[in-house]
Amino acid sequence: MRSIQALIIALFLVACEQAQNPTEIISQDIAILASDSLEGREVGTEGERKAASYIAGRFKELGLSPKGTAGFMQSFFVKDSDNPHEKATMSDEDTLQGISGRNVVAFQDNPGDQLIIIGAHYDHLGYGGLSSLHRGDSAIHNGADDNASGVSAMLEIARYFQTNPINSDILYIGFSGEEKGLWGSNYFAKNPTVDLTLVNYMINMDMVGRLDTAKGIAIHGTGTAPVWSEIIDQSNTVGLKVVKKESGVGPSDHTSFYLQDIPVLHFFTGQHGDYHKPTDDSELINVNGILKITTHIENIVKNLDTEPKLTFQKTKDESSQGPRFTVTLGVVPDYLFDGEGMRIDGISEDKPAQKAGLEQGDIVIQLGDSTIIDMMSYMRALSAFNKGDSTQVVINRNGEELTYDISF
Repeated sequence: MRSIQALIIALFLVACEQAQNPTEIISQDIAILASDSLEGREVGTEGERKAASYIAGRFKELGLSPKGTAGFMQSFFVKDSDNPHEKATMSDEDTLQGISGRNVVAFQDNPGDQLIIIGAHYDHLGYGGLSSLHRGDSAIHNGADDNASGVSAMLEIARYFQTNPINSDILYIGFSGEEKGLWGSNYFAKNPTVDLTLVNYMINMDMVGRLDTAKGIAIHGTGTAPVWSEIIDQSNTVGLKVVKKESGVGPSDHTSFYLQDIPVLHFFTGQHGDYHKPTDDSELINVNGILKITTHIENIVKNLDTEPKLTFQKTKDESSQGPRFTVTLGVVPDYLFDGEGMRIDGISEDKPAQKAGLEQGDIVIQLGDSTIIDMMSYMRALSAFNKGDSTQVVINRNGEELTYDISF
């Protein structure tokens, strides 16, 4: 069996042989990171180490400087808690007898004093585990969209700004341990290799590989600085349909920086039927869509480069505002849907929605006695039911209202 180093060198040479066309570069990065040879890139595994070495090699190829604690790498060690209500314990030394992970950190030193952080997590689920939505035998979860897509976007942005430098310094970070609970970004935010007081803002890309131009892209964190909304609109030269979400808190790495009072943006093209399944593979990625997103981000960075440092502002934590519920329809909501109701983007097998006859694309407009106008009203309605309850759901299917019986 070849060593990690030999494999990474081989992968790196393959990448270097390609024509320097952005779509080909992005495609190659995703194909390598989402290949079976990396076995799903779960934190603490050989596959994660291979991925980290590949990203470090790409940073070096781009001419970026290492900014980890050991070259490009910043190692961390985690002892996960057996109690789900307690946080994992983290350390910079291997004293916990837990899981080892590594962030990959690179730096572009420009004339200015302000610093921008651009990041994406590179770990995924390995062969599945508790977070997998796959039913069946253990299988490699390659995570092409989640989140080889975000890493490829980060590398493309780094390539662009190496040939189109700006005034601000830029720190690029490939985070590990995101799937376990934002381990890598949490560790970096509390053990930074730069002065965080110099950071103007942080941009995070997590799942940006399935752009549907009709549905658009969600940008979270737009309330964390007063100028975000205007700058996002001004920078959108590629015709993206943008759904703005104000909260700086969410299930991805930007949260770790928001909690350090740093303005953040998180780019996200939405969930899909392959989310956390072995079918999230590279051939399903919209590479041209990633290029549109990177262009948008590059424009944001350039438009802010000569402006004063952003003013941080706190936002409502939308994740904690939601009601608690004990039952589910067994659907994947379309988080980019901005119409009235809750649009279904995917349906799980053997769950209430499938058994009742609901279909992908249906828009839930009433659940029981509750009218559904958005995701929050849907969750409130769902929270009123317990296992064993029955009710009716009204959906809009291609303009026709239909009623179905639902049993939880």
